[in-house]
Amino acid sequence: MKFRELSVYFDKISQNSSRLEITRILAELFKKLTTDEIEKVVYLLQGKVAPEYEKIEFGLSEKLIIKSIVLALNIEREYFEKEYKKIGDLGETVEKFKTEIFSFEESNPEIKEIYDNFYKIAISSGEGSQELKLGILSHMIRQVDPLSARFLVRIPTGNIRMGFSDMTILDAYSWMIKKDKSLRPIIEKAYHVRPELGYIGKVLKEKGIEVIKKIEPKVFTPIIMMRAERLSSAKEILKQIGRCFVEPKFDGFRLQVHYKKGFNPEIKLFSRSLEDVSFMYPDIIEAVKKQVKASEMIFEGEAVGYDYSIGKFLPFQETVQRKRKYQIEEMSKKIPLKFFVFELLYKDGKSFINEPFIKRRKELEKSIITKKNLKEETILIADEQIINEEKKLEELFDKAVKENLEGIMAKKIDGVYKPGAREWNWIKYKKSYSSKIKDTIDCLVMGYDLGKGKRADFGIGAFLVGVYDEKNNRFLTVAKIGTGLTDEEWKQLKIKSSKFKVQKKPDNYLVDKTMESDIWLKPSIIVEIRADEITKSPVHTAGLALRFPRLERFRDDKNISDITTFEELKKLIIR
Repeated sequence: MKFRELSVYFDKISQNSSRLEITRILAELFKKLTTDEIEKVVYLLQGKVAPEYEKIEFGLSEKLIIKSIVLALNIEREYFEKEYKKIGDLGETVEKFKTEIFSFEESNPEIKEIYDNFYKIAISSGEGSQELKLGILSHMIRQVDPLSARFLVRIPTGNIRMGFSDMTILDAYSWMIKKDKSLRPIIEKAYHVRPELGYIGKVLKEKGIEVIKKIEPKVFTPIIMMRAERLSSAKEILKQIGRCFVEPKFDGFRLQVHYKKGFNPEIKLFSRSLEDVSFMYPDIIEAVKKQVKASEMIFEGEAVGYDYSIGKFLPFQETVQRKRKYQIEEMSKKIPLKFFVFELLYKDGKSFINEPFIKRRKELEKSIITKKNLKEETILIADEQIINEEKKLEELFDKAVKENLEGIMAKKIDGVYKPGAREWNWIKYKKSYSSKIKDTIDCLVMGYDLGKGKRADFGIGAFLVGVYDEKNNRFLTVAKIGTGLTDEEWKQLKIKSSKFKVQKKPDNYLVDKTMESDIWLKPSIIVEIRADEITKSPVHTAGLALRFPRLERFRDDKNISDITTFEELKKLIIR
């Protein structure tokens, strides 16, 4: 397919607010694409050239993009910027000038050529890379027609304005085959094991739904992590899953380890949000090299800070200081980590995600070399006990809390590992934070209001948070928070927000007019919120509101799929 025809589809999607209609348009587009094209187009639709977890950035500032445009069109920068200021959109400004300026170089390139050029731009680095990026982008702008130029310029800005999520693409894959969403559960299950949208599309086009059903883990492609349900008593837990394995619930950050044996073993660590954080934890990397007994392996655990002087675990606020880009060696000495392994997902060519927990656990114990010495080893296997009595389960919970842990995790003996799912195979039993609400709530930051007075220094006066409505694939508001943050936390929120601003409210945000924000953010920032109670609300679209909400902490280690759901919120109310 030519990029010009793809741009027509881009235009149709960007002008449509109906999720169902967008799904239909995407399905129509996907049918027309070849197996190689679909993989590339899915990423271009999102303003990327690779899956999200690869974090391949274009490295093109707005300043450099404008420089490319004026070079391509041979116009005065000042003239272009004056028009850009009037129009307010870089893509539409380029389209206007391309309409007015005829170019002999227009050649209607193929999608593959455009994608390959963007990929070159994205992987180019070091000396001379800016000139290379400038030259490639200028050449493409000269090549394409006015409409194509609009989207060509939007792609590397990260503001392509398509208004849909990964889940809409999964729906469209189902529509491509059956003209309805009936295949979505199967496709989504595969996506949770291999979160590569382009790869999933290519396999569907080439081999069909039966092969999608059999997709297995691949080392160095992160698996979307399984989540736990929550209950607030031993009685409820045993009633739900009966006799079960019980492990400590560490208050640290979860990591998924991908290992491949060799003279110099290759190791990657992924966070909950599928971010490659390997460089942050050299102590864990070194321990993996020494303690893993396998050729290839994918496993999970929780990293928690440890104070050798008193022989106790550190609270999350101290442990989280290890998540940093600078002074890594210095901080690794100051806050040493203990990595407690609790799940095996893949080993030596065999997937373990559909095996019962008891089998995963036994194989895990064979795969990690450990003397269970907390003071000498970095990697340990989480302790476990099989419990069938309320009293014993409560005792284990009390013991965990005394040791500065978060609580305990109960696991169904024959339960399988379900990537991306929250089911009763795992149940969290955590400390009660108040008499009204038994747990904190993981919320999405949907937008914020501009600051006034002292807050003008921060640029944020209050921020709007919401929970996820799974049934309708939308976010519902539960609180607008304007107090309880330190100056440093306000500044941190402003810095984080700057990366995710969008010009209009996302289509899957349901917000009452009285709660509208000055600035909207795409779904990205997750915060853990503590509140005194949950009350009915006529202004929040969840119909419920958090009373006296305050920020507990930013959850950079969590993914959008970890946000508290509307159904979970309702369960937290003590009746």
